[in-house]
Amino acid sequence: MFTCPTLSSLPNISHGFFGREGGHSTGLYASLNCGYGSGDDIETIEKNRAVVAAELGTKQLLTTFQIHSNRVVTVTEPWAWKDSPEADALVTKTPGIALGALAADCLPILFADPTARVIGATHSGWKGAVGGVIEATIEAMEALGAQRKNLYATIGPAISQNSYEVGAEFLERFLAENAANSAHFIPSLRLGHFLFDLKSYAHKKLEKAGIGHINLLAHDTCFEENAFFSYRRATLRKEPVYGRQVSAIVLE
Repeated sequence: MFTCPTLSSLPNISHGFFGREGGHSTGLYASLNCGYGSGDDIETIEKNRAVVAAELGTKQLLTTFQIHSNRVVTVTEPWAWKDSPEADALVTKTPGIALGALAADCLPILFADPTARVIGATHSGWKGAVGGVIEATIEAMEALGAQRKNLYATIGPAISQNSYEVGAEFLERFLAENAANSAHFIPSLRLGHFLFDLKSYAHKKLEKAGIGHINLLAHDTCFEENAFFSYRRATLRKEPVYGRQVSAIVLE
């Protein structure tokens, strides 16, 4: 498990950016695979999620059916995994329920307002980031009483720029949104290709939103094979399946 020192210093809030180690899954899923949609054995996934929940001091760990959207769910009570809503962010004021974001290269972002006692967990790939999931999470937290100046946001382990090669059409999509987005791209060694910095793109969005405290964990899920699952790494190797790590936060 990886943690953010700043988030760890907040009273009565526990969090963790869990990697792939410390669970019960085997093979390509080894070992702390927490994604129900991964194709892994459901009972094993439930054991893995119980490991995460216990580490956070709770028995309730909620995630969603993630669809790369800007949909946010405000949590007031737990649900069974089969009843999980389609969304990409969760927010709550309810103690004892850990909010989780699954990822295998996409950004997990954990939010907390320790004054208003409001927390959030966001899954953001490039589609979600462009679509406004970060801004939507902040607005949902504000609806529960959070204030942007008091918000702490930590971008967790995700694919880094050196591992994220994209084509020219991908770059054009971002330039069409804002010419200043060129700052998040550098040329790749392959002609007509570029390396995209999803983390810096999200960081800029958090800055523009007026978040008071922003942190980033400098881990590359694609490169750090022993520590993290990675969709891109699995795809490049033509592996048929891949696991998902979870990042989670809970009000004690």
